[in-house]
Formats: sequence, C-alpha cells, structure tokens
Amino acid sequence: MRLLIAFLLPWFTFFTIGRPFAGVLCLILQITLIGWIPATIWAVYALSQYNTEQKIRRAFRS
Repeated sequence: MRLLIAFLLPWFTFFTIGRPFAGVLCLILQITLIGWIPATIWAVYALSQYNTEQKIRRAFRS
C-alpha cells in the first residue's frame, strides 16, 4: 500500500514512515512537474530503506 502511495503522493510516504521534515521537502520538490519524478524516486528509495530497517529491528528482537 505504501508503495502505491509513493508513486501517487510521494510526499505523503514520508509522513507515513515518520519523516515529516523530508515530507515537506518532497512536497516542495513535487510542486513542480519536473520535480515529480525525482520526488517519486526519493520516496520509493526511502520506503525501501524503512522496510530494511524494520526487518533488521525485528531480527534483533528475536
């Protein structure tokens, strides 16, 4: 679900993973049509990093 959000509303992805400052910067970038593609790539990359961090945290808990 977050991946779909990353493609449609890249700035909102950062708010769902707890990075509001990055979300505001991404929104500023996304306002321009040229910035939409970099904003989407940035959001997908940040989401993959977040998922990796979550897996590492779960591995250390077990």
